[in-house]
Amino acid sequence: MPTIAGSRQKRGVTVLELLVAMAIAVMVAAIVLPALGAARESARRIACVNNQRQLGLAAHAHHDSLGRLPIGWQFDPSGQSAYGWAVSLLPFTGQVALHDNIDIRCPIGDPRHSAAQEATWELMLCPSDIAEPNFLLYEDHEDDDVATSSWGTLGAKRAPVPLLRLPTSNYVGMFGTFEMDDEIPAPIGDGAFLENRTVCFGQFGRGLSQTLLIGERTMAQAPSTWYGVDLSGEDASARMVGAALEGVNKPYADECDFSSRHPGGANFLYADGHVGFVEEDIDLRLYHELARLLLSERDH
Repeated sequence: MPTIAGSRQKRGVTVLELLVAMAIAVMVAAIVLPALGAARESARRIACVNNQRQLGLAAHAHHDSLGRLPIGWQFDPSGQSAYGWAVSLLPFTGQVALHDNIDIRCPIGDPRHSAAQEATWELMLCPSDIAEPNFLLYEDHEDDDVATSSWGTLGAKRAPVPLLRLPTSNYVGMFGTFEMDDEIPAPIGDGAFLENRTVCFGQFGRGLSQTLLIGERTMAQAPSTWYGVDLSGEDASARMVGAALEGVNKPYADECDFSSRHPGGANFLYADGHVGFVEEDIDLRLYHELARLLLSERDH
């Protein structure tokens, strides 16, 4: 049948054209998606830096007001629990109401502290980490791994005993270059945040701009808290402070070391208030020097 003059024949998309279009789409996605991911991480890293800068301002305000930095962790009068350094910074960061609901004369698990235990303090959370708002602290049972059952059989493991739920933090104070362990009293650290001890800026022998004050830790390494701990809890003191031991983001590091989800290193607050990025390949000797105050025996 002859074709009617002026009419147009419809033409579909060929398989080759479809494959070319799909290949172009894949190439564009391969270029754009990593750039979007990098932009998002850059924004999260900036937010993390801002969080630590605010903590630095609060630490300096605390020092200006009281002549010292907060105690690293301070026992309650009963000796059952300890409050972390960040509790003292609450009123200097606009969290006056939360601070007023915490009575350090009582154990942290006191029913009157239920609001603090459930509180989410956004300033203490790094946006890059995959962190739950709180976590469950279990009783330390290292010495009970091998137990005797009611039938007298050795080798039975005692089930972990939950103590209390604590609010999460990604930022922990610098204890120094020693592992704090779970001893009571703890070893005397050579950093800024110590057990039941105060430190002032005059003791920073390396200078404020050359001394680490606060650093990051991921929840995957060890869940940490700004609030405080039951002293019978597992790795109790390491939940509030950290130590510069093996380096940053090291897979073989102790639970009390520092880490982050930022590629290549972690953010640290220096004592003068500036925030710097400590890279994973930092010289270990320099890393240790930055963590120390160079306190003398007389200062202790």
